[in-house]
Amino acid sequence: MNRWLISLTLLTMPLVAAQDAASGSNLLEQTSRAFIQLAKKAMPATVFIKADIAVEANPYQQLDPFQDDFFRRFFGGQNPFGMPQQQEPQTQTASGSGFIVRPDGYIVTNNHVVKDASKITVVLNDGTELAAVVKGTDPRTDLAVLKVEEKNLPYLEFGNSDELQVGEWVIAIGNPFGLEASLTKGVVSAKGRQDLGIASFEDFIQTDAAINPGNSGGPLLNLQSEVVGVNTAILSRTGGYMGIGFSIPSKIAQSIVDQIIEGGTVKRAYLGIVLQQVDKEIASVAGLEKPEGILISEVIKDSPANKAGLLQGDIILSYNEKPAKSVTKFRNDVALMTPSSEIKLKVMRNKKLVNLNIALGTQTEGLASSVEMIQKLGLEIEALTSEWASKIGVPSDIEGVVISKIKPGSSAALAQLRPGCVIMSAGIDWNNQKRIKNLAEFDEVMKNLGSAKTLILVVRQQNYQKYYTLKLN
Repeated sequence: MNRWLISLTLLTMPLVAAQDAASGSNLLEQTSRAFIQLAKKAMPATVFIKADIAVEANPYQQLDPFQDDFFRRFFGGQNPFGMPQQQEPQTQTASGSGFIVRPDGYIVTNNHVVKDASKITVVLNDGTELAAVVKGTDPRTDLAVLKVEEKNLPYLEFGNSDELQVGEWVIAIGNPFGLEASLTKGVVSAKGRQDLGIASFEDFIQTDAAINPGNSGGPLLNLQSEVVGVNTAILSRTGGYMGIGFSIPSKIAQSIVDQIIEGGTVKRAYLGIVLQQVDKEIASVAGLEKPEGILISEVIKDSPANKAGLLQGDIILSYNEKPAKSVTKFRNDVALMTPSSEIKLKVMRNKKLVNLNIALGTQTEGLASSVEMIQKLGLEIEALTSEWASKIGVPSDIEGVVISKIKPGSSAALAQLRPGCVIMSAGIDWNNQKRIKNLAEFDEVMKNLGSAKTLILVVRQQNYQKYYTLKLN
């Protein structure tokens, strides 16, 4: 009996192997057909963007005596000293990708593709060239919306980036190196990538789908041909593809794009609190079993948070039923909410849970600009609490704000500032410094920098004070 079973098994093994091979082949064919259908739909809706950018003329042209008739006659039209000659203003052409989101000619791309452009040309996949105008931009997310005067264009729809899973197939389409639209495939490598220094609001999708120069502004799609991201940047040591690309999630992009199309501007919600991450020490003092939540280190006067009763020292454990794990994530999510809408907070206060519903305000340009400038300088600032004063060794009666983190390579790092330094005054005038007592006063200085090129700080490190100058550009 056993011999018959063994013989039967040996006879059926080739059949099973053949069935497995056929099944695998069918699966590959199905996947291939999905990519083919996606390409047929997405490529016609993906565009090539050419942006003409005026370059400043020779900076020495006003100092060139050889443009004067007398000097030209004297030296026989020669330039014996090799001084730079006056030149006509030059035009450089930047290029990138974009995709059509409405049949009447609205196109999404990256802000850095069209920034400072004097002329923008959109090239459709069939080679048609159309003049485009900027409908609106949002530098803080690096998004822009263009408009061309054309009807019945092929277009793509946004999908839900929140539903993306790590490991899921995604496809990037764009015009790398100025070629016609091309498709690359990969998977979602990670979600929620932040603190990359690419934009003010960061919550990037990371993918290994090949994204090369010229892909900026193109769509990242799921297998249903829905846009789940806007390709924005790559991490590379060579300038070329190295397997790490970043895309703005559709959840962020769609909100920004809709606001620009409908109203031309972007409005962000505002709560009015300054936050820091909860570490082990804070968790222990607050009575938490583990480091969780985000700590309110300051409540801005007359802000929605202030009016709703939030207090310095409160720890936000969750918002809108989502756990509060990251300061950056919380800040991004609040900013993307609609002004006047409500946010539900669960807060730990004096080791007791408190639930609050707060109506959000509207973030002003002044506040936005101060936040951006602080980030560009590479600073993270916190209120100078008694705990901080004890930690860094300064008297408890010292007033100011403390630097909690410095971004490597930033203006603050180049100025040799260090975490633990206390900013006591700030300004653009050496002899007219504004005393800094709290975060709101530091924000006020940052709002009023105007066109200044240098920020001057008086900083205390333990027992001595020192002037620091930071380049603003």
